[in-house]
Formats: sequence, structure tokens, C-alpha cells
Amino acid sequence: MARVALSSPTASAIGPYSHAIDDGTHVFCSGQTPIDPETGGLREGGVGDQTHQCFDNLFAVLADGGLGPEDVVKVNVYLTDMNDFSAMNEAYTTRFEAPQPARTTVGVAALPMNACVEIELVAKRP
Repeated sequence: MARVALSSPTASAIGPYSHAIDDGTHVFCSGQTPIDPETGGLREGGVGDQTHQCFDNLFAVLADGGLGPEDVVKVNVYLTDMNDFSAMNEAYTTRFEAPQPARTTVGVAALPMNACVEIELVAKRP
């Protein structure tokens, strides 16, 4: 099966990539920074607010492929400050029901637009 691109008008691509690629079995979502679709800028607030915006953007892309949070199997989180881990975790916990997807969290030096967090994920078709 060829790669099928998924998108959402509420997610932003700040480079030459697709919001997500559906290979027929899995959907691989590109990392989303916390860009507020109403302003085009970073969502205001702390890392918790920015984490929620990342998921809002990602879940809108998944919806384009007929999927939702319950289909997510793997999440990668990138933080510019690991001291924000607890605040990110608090927001993250509200976005999935048990069992939680597998996850990796990595500290990075910088993210596009000086975001505090970027999140990517993989979902599996039922």
C-alpha cells in the first residue's frame, strides 16, 4: 500500500513533512508542537497547557484517519526542560485511558518556535 497522508486544518506543519502517514496498519504522526490554530502561535501557559495543545493537534490528525486516542500504541515526548516532567505527566495522564500507550520522554536542547514540548505518536488500526 502506498503512503497516504493525513492532515488537519488545526495542526501546523512548519517544514516539508506530512502531519501523518497511514500505511494501512499504522498511522505515524509527525511531532506536533503546541501551536494554537486560532492564533498561529504557541499556546500560552505552562508546559501542561502546551502538552494539551500538542494532543489536541495530534488527535485532530488521527481523526482525519478515523482513529482516536484509544488507538494510540506509542508516544514520544520531547521536553526542553526535564524539570517540566511532572507538569507534562499530569496533563498527559488525562489524555488516555488504561492501559496507557508505551512512551518515551527525552530531554532536548531546543524545539521549533521555542516550544517547551513536542509530541509524536503511532496509532494502530483496529
